[in-house]
Amino acid sequence: QVQLVESGGGLVQAGGSLRLSCAASGRTISAYTMAWFRQAPGKQREFVGSASRGVVMEYYADSVRGRFTISRDNAKNTVYLQMNSLKPEDTAVYYCAAVQQSYGSTSAAGWDSWGHGTQVTISS
Repeated sequence: QVQLVESGGGLVQAGGSLRLSCAASGRTISAYTMAWFRQAPGKQREFVGSASRGVVMEYYADSVRGRFTISRDNAKNTVYLQMNSLKPEDTAVYYCAAVQQSYGSTSAAGWDSWGHGTQVTISS
């Protein structure tokens, strides 16, 4: 399995931006569809967005579409989540996930590998 480590979280004011990184090791991410999920206190883990392997197709949750962008650098074995126009409701622990398929599910159960998460806090 691929090992994933997230970084880049922090405290930002509403309206600001952050870029999260997910560094992979053990396997090349070119074989994986990659995704970001998030989990706020007391809530279930929710899908944020994904980027498929091969011909990259991106898919986003309605709550972040137009504000968040996923990109993948297969040469660096790293996936990014650029987050703009951040809102207090974006506050959560953000997780990177991977699955060795050509597409991914919006359900957390459909992903094989997970990082430990990075905290993102948006102040109002």
